[in-house]
Amino acid sequence: MTGSTDKTKDLIESFIEKISNSNLEIKYFYQENQGKMTALNNLITNASSDLLIECDSDDYLKSNAIKIINSKYEEVKDKENIYALAFLKYDQNLCNIGSTFKTDNYETNMFNLYFKDGLLGDKSLVFVTNIRKQYLYKLEKNERFSTEARLYNEMDKKHNVICFNYPIMICEYLKEGYSQNIAKIFKENPYGYYEYFKQILNFDMKDVLFSKRLYAIKHYILFSYLTKNKNILKNIKGTFNKFLVIILYIPGIVKSLFYKKKDC
Repeated sequence: MTGSTDKTKDLIESFIEKISNSNLEIKYFYQENQGKMTALNNLITNASSDLLIECDSDDYLKSNAIKIINSKYEEVKDKENIYALAFLKYDQNLCNIGSTFKTDNYETNMFNLYFKDGLLGDKSLVFVTNIRKQYLYKLEKNERFSTEARLYNEMDKKHNVICFNYPIMICEYLKEGYSQNIAKIFKENPYGYYEYFKQILNFDMKDVLFSKRLYAIKHYILFSYLTKNKNILKNIKGTFNKFLVIILYIPGIVKSLFYKKKDC
């Protein structure tokens, strides 16, 4: 599905015409541009395959990606509690983005991967369709974007991911893409990010890396400021978290003032 104003629609229609006599099928859905998350929420109801992948405009699959995905799915498809297969993502230079998983066939959840294991960098998720269709991206106050991690946190409550150290996707990080414009996205979508970091600080923080705890608290203060939310202590769980918020609040507000004035 796309809300593009370029010639994407014409290009896809030409593809459909070219393969009309083959076994390959392309389904194309168009809507007026309402943002990435709304497009995915509307599109997910049309998914009918066993697996699905969400690709950004700066992502594309490696030539052997489907073969790898099928092979690994065959190994784990009988596991009822898996909502996604997680794979590596490479940059244009074919270098791994961030770190690798602890091991292959590593079963965990996304929160543990990033906040307890200290995983770095984007990864490629291949969702199990019948589970993914049970969840939608939540958008706040007419915002157009919400971090995918907020959805993952909801899915983590009942299901796991299983990880493989195989690259299936290349990311080009286009100048106009989300990854290159994260500061602008923060400013335009503060309420969704506020809800995300509030969500993080209400989880069980046992075994969470201290650096990740600080990361969550600093961003919670930032988005509390950007959303003018004053009940900062009431909305988080844990005495230690509240203590850290108190001692970091003033320097956090000073930094937030600078951040808000900064041109993006």
